[in-house]
Amino acid sequence: MDVHRVFSSLNLLLLVSRAWSSGDDGWSMNVQSEVRGIDGYPVVLPCTFSHPQHSQHSSLQVQWRLGHGQGATVLYRCISRPGAPTCEPGRLQDQRYRLEGNPREHDLSLRINSATLQDSGRYYCRVEIEGQKHISFEDKMGTRLRVEAPPKILAVSVEGSESSGFRALCQVQGSPLPDIQWLGPDDLLEGSDVGPLAQGSPSRYHTVSQLMDVEPDQQYICSASNPLGREQASLFVLAPRPPAALPVPPPPLLLLLSVALGAKVVLLVGIGVWMVQGGGLQGFSCWRK
Repeated sequence: MDVHRVFSSLNLLLLVSRAWSSGDDGWSMNVQSEVRGIDGYPVVLPCTFSHPQHSQHSSLQVQWRLGHGQGATVLYRCISRPGAPTCEPGRLQDQRYRLEGNPREHDLSLRINSATLQDSGRYYCRVEIEGQKHISFEDKMGTRLRVEAPPKILAVSVEGSESSGFRALCQVQGSPLPDIQWLGPDDLLEGSDVGPLAQGSPSRYHTVSQLMDVEPDQQYICSASNPLGREQASLFVLAPRPPAALPVPPPPLLLLLSVALGAKVVLLVGIGVWMVQGGGLQGFSCWRK
């Protein structure tokens, strides 16, 4: 079954829509309290509104923010002008965000392409009537986006030494946070959770498990699972190699003999060169005369 389709059905069946009304001014807004998405798939945050009919002839500015108050981040902004078929975003608008609805039809729904775990958070939609002061409306509670992901094993490694013992480490990402099991040569083994290995790692979506006292020349399996799936990775622990032997220095007597032999060779080569150049042959011919 398509996981994305299952999540879409759950959003429709389990999540409750809210309606916020400003009372006498005729504004109202409907959003979902929570939306679930899957890492790597698009997700839509629904938002519809109603307003007085005279605003149909004015330009509407649509805005979506992540977070609330001064620390909020504006993710999407566009202007819907009278008679224009679409809502026009700015030139620097991030293309991952797109208005799924039509503001002229009272639909401000936002589409996020290729959602990631870091997109999780609370989103707020807002609509304003341009050219008129203090005419705007915003959902005050927001929509919580929960992006989930199946387990992904980031790395498996071995640390330690023969004297201190070896341990295996398995780093896993996922949401909900995956459960980790270790399988040894014969049976299921008991591992333990440890903190993030590097500062600043997103611990909400990462977990690290260690297996103590692993033995060389054995294979171990890290198995990670959550409601969206399971992933495994194998680790073979190699026995440490003995250090390479250092070259043995020659004894002093052998070293002296090598030096003497080398000197004789150099002397003989020099005499041979001198004789070839004619010095030795000329002396021999003079003696015979």
